[in-house]
Amino acid sequence: MNNCSLISITDYSREDILDVLKSASRFEECPNNRLLEGKVVASLFFEPSTRTRLSFETAISRMGGRIVGFSDSSSTSTSKGESLKDTIKMVDNYCDLIVMRHPLEGAARFASEVASVPVINAGDGANQHPTQTMLDLYSIYKTQGRLENLEIVMVGDLKYGRTVHSLLQAMSHFSPVFHFISPRELEMPPAYKLYLDGLRIPYHEHRELDNVINQADILYMTRVQRERFADLLEYEKVKNVYVLRNSMLAGTKENLRVLHPLPRVNEINEDVDENKKAYYFDQARNGVYTRQAIIFKTLNLTW
Repeated sequence: MNNCSLISITDYSREDILDVLKSASRFEECPNNRLLEGKVVASLFFEPSTRTRLSFETAISRMGGRIVGFSDSSSTSTSKGESLKDTIKMVDNYCDLIVMRHPLEGAARFASEVASVPVINAGDGANQHPTQTMLDLYSIYKTQGRLENLEIVMVGDLKYGRTVHSLLQAMSHFSPVFHFISPRELEMPPAYKLYLDGLRIPYHEHRELDNVINQADILYMTRVQRERFADLLEYEKVKNVYVLRNSMLAGTKENLRVLHPLPRVNEINEDVDENKKAYYFDQARNGVYTRQAIIFKTLNLTW
């Protein structure tokens, strides 16, 4: 594996995280530059994406790099039966960096072991989404002025939600208190609760949102992901179990911000959008600066 690859948020230490956030702030001040001039980045999206793919491509373009790749694997040789290994080995010949999203857990790690160039994981199944986590951390830092000692409320699909898994691990460096709100079918997996237990980080599990929301510094809403369910009847049972409405924010902390990795379906009512505590669209914009900073670090660039 290329040592500069970012596959899991655990590949970053606390110092790495803070370094990337510092760089992201600098890129926000100066997003247009020529740091990637002469570099080619392969964008391999085996799974549909809007924000992640477009923000990566925007980040690369603003840094003066070139993009090759695909957003639909059905138009590639994988539809003819080409293995992931062969696809990565082929693309490896053409680029300086691979950004990859894949529906299978572990696919990004495998790609990093096959490729000679660094690989950035843009999401692998229900496993990890480290670049989303970094933009989440940047959004938290910008809105709270700190990462330490925050009450983080995570709501919705905590079983399959790779964004909450990665965020949980990243925030473990900063002494948080977690509140997990989900139906029983979508609880935070035991492995992540054991992880917190090992670090003596407190967490509380709830079924109702109303009882916890007033404690939150960050309210992290998630979509119940239909694509993760083999049985659509099971999806129908839980898809609308939590819906955030503007009236529910009335008694919350002044510093509360509502985050969501997007896309949303029904879990945040549109009447929340005009509330100053709604931050999810700003959060998405932060993805460009954060991904610029990750690329900068991954390729060991200098200003």
